[in-house]
Amino acid sequence: MPFDTLLQPFQFPFMQNAFWIVLLIAPPTALLSCFMVLKGWALMGDAVSHATLPGIVLAWIFGVPLIIGAFGAGMTCALATGYLASNSRVKQDTVMGVVFSGMFGVGIVLYTSIQTNEHLDHVLFGNMLGVGREDLWTSGVIGLVVSGLLLLKWKDLLLNAFDPAQAQASGLSTRVLHYGLLICLSLTIVGTLTAVGLILAVALLVTPGAIAFLLVRSFGQMLAVSVAVCMGAMLLGTYLSFFLDSAPAATIVLILTAFFSLAFVRRLHLTRRTSRLGADTIAS
Repeated sequence: MPFDTLLQPFQFPFMQNAFWIVLLIAPPTALLSCFMVLKGWALMGDAVSHATLPGIVLAWIFGVPLIIGAFGAGMTCALATGYLASNSRVKQDTVMGVVFSGMFGVGIVLYTSIQTNEHLDHVLFGNMLGVGREDLWTSGVIGLVVSGLLLLKWKDLLLNAFDPAQAQASGLSTRVLHYGLLICLSLTIVGTLTAVGLILAVALLVTPGAIAFLLVRSFGQMLAVSVAVCMGAMLLGTYLSFFLDSAPAATIVLILTAFFSLAFVRRLHLTRRTSRLGADTIAS
């Protein structure tokens, strides 16, 4: 393939914006995915992302910025989940399923009851090739704030994830850490709405951290590997989608899934090799 052909994706403004949005949303989603994996909050990311739909529709109806409605709905879902789980016998994962499916249903009903030129596919699956300057600014500010907070407080958040009692005994406010992480989650989902949409945002909030968890042993390395894997997959997926004529967001998710499969096979191989070496040592 000629070298000029390989550089074609970088010559179009809509592809340039797509690459920029990738660089802006990869760090916060990757960092947050590490905490999602450690805390077992994969379903929480799914719940909050789906629950933003009614907020988006209501924001459009009342003429306020969509990100305000999305953030408000996301926080409502997170807070309602925490309250119901704390004040009922139902487990948190069950509560999350009930809350997010209910709010998503409300969003669908609201959307179908109004007249709008906005296409629901752009909300659900994103429109990375239609990213504008305002979207870049929004994602950039959110990405900078979320990434900064997570990197500044990652040790406190890590302690709270593993041992909340010890974190509280150390003088940390576990409630602030808990709801602070939920706020970061809601903000990050708002920042990824334009690029990957509600549904595919879940993959970015889970898969990079899961891959890093399989590859490294320390949490500091996990954060670095997660960002590198997420950014690499997003850049590669966006680039390949130009030649494959495929949706960039879906291509990115497929590449992340392939990376996870390779990481799992590597971990499985190392585990079996270690078991064989241990058995040989005992036998000798």
